[in-house]
Amino acid sequence: MRQSHRLLAGLLAAGALLTAGCAQSVDPIERLGRKAAQQVTPGTGAPRSAAHRRWGLAGPLARAPEPPARRFSAAYVVDHVPTHDKVVFLAVDAGAARDPRFVRMAGELKLPVSLFRAEGRPDLPTLSYEGQRAEICGQHGSRLFHPPQGAYNADTLRAAADCGVRAVVLGREFGEYALGERLRPGDIVRADASRTAALLRRIQEQGYAVGRLEDYV
Repeated sequence: MRQSHRLLAGLLAAGALLTAGCAQSVDPIERLGRKAAQQVTPGTGAPRSAAHRRWGLAGPLARAPEPPARRFSAAYVVDHVPTHDKVVFLAVDAGAARDPRFVRMAGELKLPVSLFRAEGRPDLPTLSYEGQRAEICGQHGSRLFHPPQGAYNADTLRAAADCGVRAVVLGREFGEYALGERLRPGDIVRADASRTAALLRRIQEQGYAVGRLEDYV
């Protein structure tokens, strides 16, 4: 329990618990620092290279390809990244930062995810432009924004732009793939923390790597 608390404190100190629905990519090795990265490896003597087995994966996750030299910026609202690389992107509710199991998994697998805070946030289109701007502008420098429940209108886009948001990110829920639909290069997949391991197994089975969304958008 103390170990989980120390790791969570490291994650919060790294700025990964976000506000107003905006995203910050979490690379636990870079963001948590060396000490926190060591903490996520159990003290059983098991090598880090065996971490994939602890999460039900057939092998280590594939290495993501080098990101493009220029970010994709043709559309302000992004639900899919146009790439031919077999890479997908994970978007997880920022509440995952309070789940020690998720934090441990992200650290052990060196998993890049984008955390979006949606819980407790109002349905933005029900607010005025001023109300939406007040909700969005608490982003503390983040440049990607996911509107809660994926709901937005023209005022949302205008308010997000005025708050310095580079792109409004939508993506697809993991449950949409439950009926056998295959992933596509550039998919942005949303999943809660409890389903991330199952999502990673699906990604691996279909031969994909996980990329850092902020490198593309």
